Amino acid sequence: MNDVSGQPITAGQVGESGVIETTATTFRQDVLVESTRQPVLVDFWAPWCEPCKQLDPILRKVVSAAVGKVKLVKMNIEAHPQIAGQLGIKSIPAVVAFQKGQPVDGFAGALPESQVKGFIERIVGPIAGQADELIAEGEGALEAGDFAAAIEAFGHALEFEPQNHKAIAGLARAHLENNDIISAKSVLEALPVSGKEGPELTAARAGVALAEQAAQVGDFGLLEEKVTANPADHQARFDLALAYNGGGQRELAADALLEIIRQDRKWDNDGARRQLLQFFEAWGPMDPDTIAARRKLSGMLFS
Repeated sequence: MNDVSGQPITAGQVGESGVIETTATTFRQDVLVESTRQPVLVDFWAPWCEPCKQLDPILRKVVSAAVGKVKLVKMNIEAHPQIAGQLGIKSIPAVVAFQKGQPVDGFAGALPESQVKGFIERIVGPIAGQADELIAEGEGALEAGDFAAAIEAFGHALEFEPQNHKAIAGLARAHLENNDIISAKSVLEALPVSGKEGPELTAARAGVALAEQAAQVGDFGLLEEKVTANPADHQARFDLALAYNGGGQRELAADALLEIIRQDRKWDNDGARRQLLQFFEAWGPMDPDTIAARRKLSGMLFS
């Protein structure tokens, strides 16, 4: 027997997708008894029903995102019409939720994902999307310095939600932390720039731009020697700031630019301050280094 998605399922048994195809004989165990342990959704469908085919992947996705809070059971009413008749179902697709052995809610028709999610959340409470969980996993891996795991987690999140800006930004950051500027840039270039981007994407784009700049300035040991030899060499100090930032030494990077501003605010058309603001954008407004450097900048400009 195949379900509406074309996947083979044995009646009364759990298929590879975790979905049960029930029958009139197994309905009591699969639905009524099981619903005493957790809510059960019964999707009444038929092989000839096109809207059923539209609803099926949506149901599976939202139920999967509920991570065990609810079970999905499917019933082919063409092969087993009795239960649907007893419940007064006259059109399909029809989904009925059971709790404690009783039907408690339902809907008919191929609803969009947002409405299906809202229906299930009325029964089981808020559902954290699978993409959200993977993004959180990726963030944790980034903090732990496990860049390979972070790349994998963000990549999986994008399989669920290909346009998720947090996942895209996270994947770009993970590649950057893994010293792979090319991959980070390609991730961001796949998403067109728009005016609706959140701070995560803005920071990721700024981070890639800074990494590219840092890659061009060379070794900061030589730049430090230049600055030591000539403290008024603002270009060397500016390049040193980029190199420090590329090496993760944010405080030193900010201090180098602040020193240029202190010595010559107008240098390179206020280039040091503009570069510092780009650092802030890449680091994030609440980053401790951003807050500390912004405080120093304010004291310098307005004292």
